[in-house]
Amino acid sequence: MEANDWVTGQITLSVHGTPLEMRLTVPAKPVKPHRMLPIFQQMANSFVELGVNAVKTSGKTVSCKAGCGACCRQTVPLAEIEAYQIAELVENLPEPRRSEIKNRFEKACRHFQDVGWFERLDNCANLTDKERKKIISDYFFEGVACPFLEDESCSIHKERPLACREYLVTSAAEHCATFSAETIKTIGLPIKPSESLRSVGQTRELNPINFIPLILALEWTEKYPEKFALKTGEQWMADFFRNLTDGEIPKD
Repeated sequence: MEANDWVTGQITLSVHGTPLEMRLTVPAKPVKPHRMLPIFQQMANSFVELGVNAVKTSGKTVSCKAGCGACCRQTVPLAEIEAYQIAELVENLPEPRRSEIKNRFEKACRHFQDVGWFERLDNCANLTDKERKKIISDYFFEGVACPFLEDESCSIHKERPLACREYLVTSAAEHCATFSAETIKTIGLPIKPSESLRSVGQTRELNPINFIPLILALEWTEKYPEKFALKTGEQWMADFFRNLTDGEIPKD
């Protein structure tokens, strides 16, 4: 894009009394929503940084680090636009890595199909929150690693989903293998961009919990060709903030 194809603005938010200012540059011309993901990722990083700073102020530290990939066996909830981004990312990998990653996706999907997990997820509309959480926790105990996990570290760290960015713990790393609310203490985020992103540009009903499991991204996007609308970057940002704050985009 040329220089005049972009527009820059300053956004000011107050998150639990803490000011957060972000200078964002977005496309001036209409684009598909998944082209906005780098900007949404930047925003998510800013919210997570606030949470990390609050943790440090309280005297605690984040225990997550490279090589500690227990959490990479959890269900990773994707927004619809993230699913297409993941599929494109995989398709652009060089061989033989592309085929290797695709094979990991296929094996993971086959496993959870065989144990009936996808069916349980699709039929959870009338379940209680506790019962839905049980479905999510059962995924972890199947022990299936994320297709992008290499040597217990994320191989797509820069492009990782928003939900992965938001998941940080202050509890001891060894507790992560138990996946228990009794022992795992996550950093508190007053606002979770990953949840807001699920409604941005959404074109299809997903499931009662309104997300696509990461391992299903390739199969899902192949089954449902992308049909996103075109909007300017400012319009996509307005949609995102409307979901994030239940209001209009805040500007200074």
